[in-house]
Amino acid sequence: MADIMDTLMQEAQKISSSAYAPYSKFRVGAALLCEDGTIVKGVNVENRSFGLTTCAERNAVTAAVMMGHRKFTALAISTPDSAEPVGPCGACRQVLGEFMKADAPVRFAGSGPQQVNTTIGSLLPMDSLHELRNK
Repeated sequence: MADIMDTLMQEAQKISSSAYAPYSKFRVGAALLCEDGTIVKGVNVENRSFGLTTCAERNAVTAAVMMGHRKFTALAISTPDSAEPVGPCGACRQVLGEFMKADAPVRFAGSGPQQVNTTIGSLLPMDSLHELRNK
């Protein structure tokens, strides 16, 4: 799994340069691994009305769903404009939890050497959807 997480992170880092972040100057790239091995990428797209901004993670999920994918097995997130790793926001965690198992790996990194390796379940603890699926 380490190799695929490295690949996902490289893809997230590359795609982050395509982000549209003229207001915050905070680019984000996401690479989502689908159950069949397809990698779908997304970037954040800002709007001057910040509530209308869409995150890279949700854009990747939306693109994957439009392609017919419904199950995702891993995710990497790159935030090159931050030295520290930045994890997904609460809205993204909720959307990711809809399509990923609790033990699905997630890696996020900034421009520095530190990377965080965790799982969807750790990012979204006590998620009732995951609890119901396990019964």
